[in-house]
Amino acid sequence: MTSTKKIKSALISVFYKDNLDAVVKKLNALGVKIYSTGGTQEFIEKLGIPVIPVEELTSYPSILGGRVKTLHPKIFGGILSRRELQADIEQLEQYEIPEIDLVIVDLYPFEETVTKGGTEQEIIEKIDIGGISLIRAAAKNFKDVTIISSREQYSSFLQLLENENGGTTVSQRKLLAAQAFDITSHYDSAIFNYFNSADEIASFKQSIRQTNVLRYGENPHQKGVFHGNLEALFTKLNGKELSYNNLLDVDAAVSLIAEFTETTFAILKHNNACGIASKPNLLEAWSAALACDPTSAFGGILITNVKIDAATATEINKLFFEVLIAPAYDDDALSVLKTKQNRIILVQKPVTLSGKSFRSLLNGIIEQDKDLKTETVADMKTVTNTSPSTAELSDLEFANKLVKHTKSNTIVLAKNKVLLASGTGQTSRVDALKQAIAKAAHFGFDLKGSVMASDAFFPFADCVEIAHRAGITAVIQPGGSIKDKDSIDYCNKNNLSMVFTGTRHFKH
Repeated sequence: MTSTKKIKSALISVFYKDNLDAVVKKLNALGVKIYSTGGTQEFIEKLGIPVIPVEELTSYPSILGGRVKTLHPKIFGGILSRRELQADIEQLEQYEIPEIDLVIVDLYPFEETVTKGGTEQEIIEKIDIGGISLIRAAAKNFKDVTIISSREQYSSFLQLLENENGGTTVSQRKLLAAQAFDITSHYDSAIFNYFNSADEIASFKQSIRQTNVLRYGENPHQKGVFHGNLEALFTKLNGKELSYNNLLDVDAAVSLIAEFTETTFAILKHNNACGIASKPNLLEAWSAALACDPTSAFGGILITNVKIDAATATEINKLFFEVLIAPAYDDDALSVLKTKQNRIILVQKPVTLSGKSFRSLLNGIIEQDKDLKTETVADMKTVTNTSPSTAELSDLEFANKLVKHTKSNTIVLAKNKVLLASGTGQTSRVDALKQAIAKAAHFGFDLKGSVMASDAFFPFADCVEIAHRAGITAVIQPGGSIKDKDSIDYCNKNNLSMVFTGTRHFKH
């Protein structure tokens, strides 16, 4: 059985005092000598508990507006001394340095100050120096010292003191040390990213402390964990926990719906839209989106950018789906939608997401800016003799938004702001187009007068030829092929309109 080490002395200096009183009272009841500073010292004194000011130990006051309080050998010596080394013990005696067995210290709220839009000076002053040094020192010397580095640990620490009668085991102290280094490394990463906001230093430092262990990963034999704070983005009103695959689809859905300002409903499966429509009212948008591919919609992820009403909810309720996301719901709509216990219903909050994306690759990580460029009609350059009509321009803009969020190689066919079909993830653009045409035919869509969007340029004229034979009348693509003229010439000979955007939208 692992023996416990009694806590005889403690240094307490924290920014957040929430629930600290219970810890201090317990330590006092155990006969622990307490050292403290500034506001924490005053807090303890108001509890009527004896506390020794750090200034009495160091013979130095807090200076430089509180920037220097605990940075002193009499503090760090007491924390870092190795109790099993006679030389350390002798030096403590020589310099009258007391051993410190417990350090309770948290860090200044740097991230919170940045998030709240603090001035540069306010943010700089929230870079903790003494606190992070104390935490690191105590964690380094975990064989002899217990470190409590967050108010989130107070409850469990109280239970530990109760269970171990005022002591801790080395395994417990080592775990607390690991948690402390998790906190300090996260803190330093946040500071670095603040100073490197212009990306002048090419270094990958990202830290997320909130985690959610998933049922499994992409497949049942794979472990999965989500690192992040879903509650900042969604309020869950119903259903089971989101799975790994749910999260991938939800991410794709949130990115897609952000492209649209008018009433839009989208249905996604395996990160691609299998149905999407923009219409004057929600019920019409839902019905049109579902008609795109009712087969794939089964078990899909649904998202809209407007409040869901009871009439639309009644129709949605007829379909089996995994997740529904909307900015709000009528009460009557929720009554209908909550009839299925496992159905996940989310309210999307207005949160600004990061403009960066990361992916593990080989023995490292690749990072890039997210594809946030969205072309409008103003960005379209007509390159054919025939110009798109006003309706076609609207559909081209709609289709181009969608092609940007579909796996490459991809072709999107649309009409009247409704997805008719798409070819997704194909190894050739011709195959993507043929897949889209076949799918549209399967679900009874007439492609006459529809538009075609491509995520990249056409290296040959074959795609516009196939599109023309299918009834498509307008095309949007980036352009940039050395054989652009072949496609343009074909369109001119057959009265098709085609516009270039100058921007490729690969998605892998």
